Amino acid sequence: MNMLDNRLILVVGATGGVGQLTVAKLLAKGYQVRVLSRSETKTKQLFDDRVEVCIGDIKDINSLTQAMDSVTDVICSVGTTAFPSSKWELNLSNPWDSMMGYLNPKQLGKKAKNSPLQIDAEGVINLVKSCKNIQLERFVLVSSCGVLRPNQFPYSILNLFGVLYAKKQGEDYLINSGIPYTIIRPSRLIDGPFTSYDLNTLLQAKTDGEQKVVIATGDKINGQSSRIDVANACVECLSSEQTKNKAFEIINQGERKDTLDWNKLWELL
Repeated sequence: MNMLDNRLILVVGATGGVGQLTVAKLLAKGYQVRVLSRSETKTKQLFDDRVEVCIGDIKDINSLTQAMDSVTDVICSVGTTAFPSSKWELNLSNPWDSMMGYLNPKQLGKKAKNSPLQIDAEGVINLVKSCKNIQLERFVLVSSCGVLRPNQFPYSILNLFGVLYAKKQGEDYLINSGIPYTIIRPSRLIDGPFTSYDLNTLLQAKTDGEQKVVIATGDKINGQSSRIDVANACVECLSSEQTKNKAFEIINQGERKDTLDWNKLWELL
């Protein structure tokens, strides 16, 4: 029996750019994959019948119980826009609310349905809480560079509406939960997909960049990060004890070699 036959990976945020690629990489490696989604139709269109779909919403902790059944690992790549957008589903009753909201981002975040506060903080915390009664081998959380320096440029701009504060709340709750974790902090994301692709396209996805993968700890590096390399990191860390209970940043910088040895990268942690 393939050792991966006993690993059931729950992917949360699977219809986003990093999430789509993560699912494809997991399937290519032979893992069993379950996807938490609010839309079964969209998910099945994307991944065919090669994944199990469980309907739920991280904003509603009561909807997560079924998704956790028999899960051995969780990969969470959820996120919303850093700045107010249609994804926030804002419902401000009058122009005064709108103006005051932008002057007070915390209040705006509370009014929005899918703000960073709702998704990156409270949603992630709900997900971690739902894992406390199961024996997870790993909880992988995709966060962001800048969470330890939200007041430094350029992260001070990114954090105008509190996205880095929210991601840090999610990180802290996971770290203190007692669940084995890996936190991956990419910088500005590059490479597709930017919209939904079919599974065959995702399985063949390769980075368009020629820059190598750089990882570091302490939130001190800057740059840009390939979604494809971030997804690969999510998958590769599942089988590495060196990444257990570690948080690290990942960017692309310098000349890329033909092959990428993740085990050598993990030695830097």
